[in-house]
Parts: sequence; structure tokens; C-alpha cells
Amino acid sequence: MLEHGGRLLRAVRDYGIAREEWLDLSTGINLQGFPPPPIPAQAWQRLPEDDDGLLDAARAYYGAAHVLAVAGTQAAIQALPALRASSRVGVISPGYAEHAQAWRRTGHAVETLDADSLFAQADRFDVIVLIHPNNPGCERFETQALLALHARLAARGGWLIVDEAFIDATPECSVSAYSDREGLIVLRSVGKFFGLAGARVGFVCAAATLLENVREHLGPWTLSGPARYVVEAALRDEVWHGLARADLQARSMHLQQLLSKHGLAPTAACAFFQWHRDDDAPALHRALARQGILTRVFDEPVSLRFGVPAGDAAFARLDRALALIRAESAR
Repeated sequence: MLEHGGRLLRAVRDYGIAREEWLDLSTGINLQGFPPPPIPAQAWQRLPEDDDGLLDAARAYYGAAHVLAVAGTQAAIQALPALRASSRVGVISPGYAEHAQAWRRTGHAVETLDADSLFAQADRFDVIVLIHPNNPGCERFETQALLALHARLAARGGWLIVDEAFIDATPECSVSAYSDREGLIVLRSVGKFFGLAGARVGFVCAAATLLENVREHLGPWTLSGPARYVVEAALRDEVWHGLARADLQARSMHLQQLLSKHGLAPTAACAFFQWHRDDDAPALHRALARQGILTRVFDEPVSLRFGVPAGDAAFARLDRALALIRAESAR
């Protein structure tokens, strides 16, 4: 399987630092996430039911006509390739590598290209996969450009898949409201913005027929009752949404300023993380890890991603660690 952020227990073993002493900035998950409410006993005792209110809450939150709840968007990423005959698939790169792997594993012809090339060469593909904003490069796309790209693909029976795992801080940029159009598939996650990655809940926004095909492929009870209960509460809490968006944006800007102060001006950024391309990224990753700070290092391109710290104490710790590394490198 591919490597991802969040491998904290491995870092504990590798560096001999107790788990509770780590500052984990490796995932891009909102560390000031939605506070889960108490879970009623019936959520544990009964099989989940689709008409429990979760899908109504999701349709309202995403502005989508049709949604399907899945066990994290990873479940949809793995299911969608099985629903098409052999296709030519273009996937944004660099980006979340599970997309390309899932299509390759199912026997499709996959090319990984930068966003500009995918738009320019769209007629070569049956399916194009974009991440909006991208991870880690943070590319963003105008709504009309995405809809025009979708129209080119859909005219030939193709698909445009838009992974919007990191869009919730800027919901006005989402294309989920247009997902009832045949061949436009939008993936949404509650793991990043809501900080509920452990619940393993995501949503597919698409035309009703395609969602039914995904549902048949995945089978019943893809989500647990407790996860459904907590996520419905999160999706309905509009006051928390507004406060969380403002807080994320402010903390992300603070992180950008802190990194720039230490000569690590971000190459790209979004509300959830700052991305810095640097040939010395692996060494910096290890130096921070020796101080109990976990980041995400990428091999291609060589770079480092910093998730947004949760509060003043975490920012101060990162500041001290980077200052120490700078001082040691200057000796």
C-alpha cells in the first residue's frame, strides 16, 4: 500500500519518543475539529438505516441533489474504477496517489500529468481526476473551467472526478451543486475540515444512477451507526462551520508567516496545510522528528508539507524547533 501522513506510531518506534509527546503536523487534518456529541445507545444497538437524516443533512451542506455516504472517500476512489470498462484515465500529479493506483489496479490505462496538461489534452482521456484544491500543490480551478472540462468529457460518455477533500474552508469554490450532471462526480470528506478522520465517512455527489451503481458495488451498511450520528450533527452545525472556517484561515496564515520567518516560505498553501519544495526536505523532516514534530515528506517532487498547528503552544513549539535547526545548520 502507498504511504500516507499520520504514521505516528511508526515515528514513536523510529525516534523513541512517547506518543503523547509528539506534535503531529503530517496529515492536513483540522486539529481543532468538530466536538462529537454524546452518542445514544440506539446508535450502537441497531443496524444503520439510510433514512436516519444523514443524507438530508449532507444534501443541504453540500448543495447537491444526490449524495451517497461511503466509508471515507477512499472507498469511492477504489469503487469507481470498477464501474467503467477499460478507459484512458488522466490523473493530476503531484496529487493524492491513491487515485492513480486505484485506476491502474483495475486495469485502466493511466497517465499522471499536471493540471494544465490535463485540461489541454482532455480529448485524449475518458476520465480525468482532479483534486480541488490539490494536495499537496494547492492548485485551484474556476467553476466554469471545471464545468467546461466536464462537458467535453461527458459528450463522449466520459467522467470528470473532482476530489474536494480540502474545499470546506472555501465552500463557494465547490462544484458539488452541479453534480447532478451525468459524468460529474464530486468526492467530499469529513476527515479534514471536521477533523473526523477516524469516523471514516465521506460522500459521493453525482447523478442518481451512478450513485446507485456505487451503492450496489459497496453493499449495505458501509457506515456505522455512531459515525452516522456524529457526522449528521457536524453537517448541521452551521455556527461551528463559520467559526471553524475563520479559525482555519487565521491559523494557516500564522503558519505561513512562521515558516517564512525561518526561510521556509511556502511554495503553495491552503487553509489546511503549507507546502514547501526543497531538496533538503528529507533532512528537515528528520531534524523535526528528532524533536518530536512529525511532518509529511514527499519524494516527488522533493518537498515537505506542514499541517496547521492547533494553538499557541503548538506554534511556539514549532517556532523553537525551527530556530534550533537553523542555529545548528549555521554552525
